[in-house]
Amino acid sequence: MYPSRLDIHRRNRGERTLVTLAGDIGPATTPLLRAALEQCLLDGVTVIDVDLATVGSCDARGLDVFLSASRRAGRVRASLLLHHPCAQITRLLDVTGSASLLLAAPGGPVPAAVLGDLTSIGTRAPEAPARRSVQPALGDGIRIRRLTRWQAEGVREDIADLAAESVVGTPGEACHHRGDVLHRLAVSAHHPGFALLLAETTALVGCAFGFPVGPDSSGRRGFEGTLQESVQRLTSHARFAVLTQVVAHPHVQHRDIARRLQLRLLTVLHSSLGVALLDPADRAGQAAFSNWGWQNMGEIVGLPGPVAPCVLILLVEGLSREGR
Repeated sequence: MYPSRLDIHRRNRGERTLVTLAGDIGPATTPLLRAALEQCLLDGVTVIDVDLATVGSCDARGLDVFLSASRRAGRVRASLLLHHPCAQITRLLDVTGSASLLLAAPGGPVPAAVLGDLTSIGTRAPEAPARRSVQPALGDGIRIRRLTRWQAEGVREDIADLAAESVVGTPGEACHHRGDVLHRLAVSAHHPGFALLLAETTALVGCAFGFPVGPDSSGRRGFEGTLQESVQRLTSHARFAVLTQVVAHPHVQHRDIARRLQLRLLTVLHSSLGVALLDPADRAGQAAFSNWGWQNMGEIVGLPGPVAPCVLILLVEGLSREGR
């Protein structure tokens, strides 16, 4: 028996793209298909039309790839539509109840707006099946992009999943950490100047978010005013950026990803000083920030909350000298 192969061609037209598949979708080819669809979403495509006219068969794993991609697309207000499936794929969609979720209107052609000369993106399954790592590919292919508040809402579950994966401990600890990250994201998103950065390859591998604080906060009651005055006394900086959360995939290169996200976020927020607040009992978090070059300045008394948090700072000269 010859191993299956799958050729993938992609044609972009604005924010819509046509992905034409030729071959079979099986164990050896689903990783390739998953990577191609994820790349469409990373590129900001809003509609992914998948032409199956020259696909001979698709197994349950392949269907799962399409369903997963469709769910991810929905989170960022995009969509995935399957066109011209063969009889075997049509039966698979009907039996699993997936037709209404994935299949384009019956008899509807692939939209003319995305037709044209096909441009290969050079994706082909290997001639022989190979064992693939389940880790996202890292390295020079990492892309960092900023999301708006509206876009952040669409990827909040993915960020929470990444945060849970980064926790070394029991499932209960991972679930608790996931909830904490969702809460911090919701609270931070309401601050003026909020910024969220994602680090991506063919999957989400890191994120960082936070907001700026300036001398105009000192006249306010509560958290921001007290924090601004305390940090200014400690550092002589009137303006700084609060990094509410930094998450990186648990991979050998996670330190580099986290560091790059931190520096980029400080640049986006026009600040040379980063500030992070950690629970004094969070020894693992303090150790991680220390490895990233942050300095622990001790606990700040007077901030709202049940405990006085530790304040950690990262000073990067040259990014911005405003507010010194």
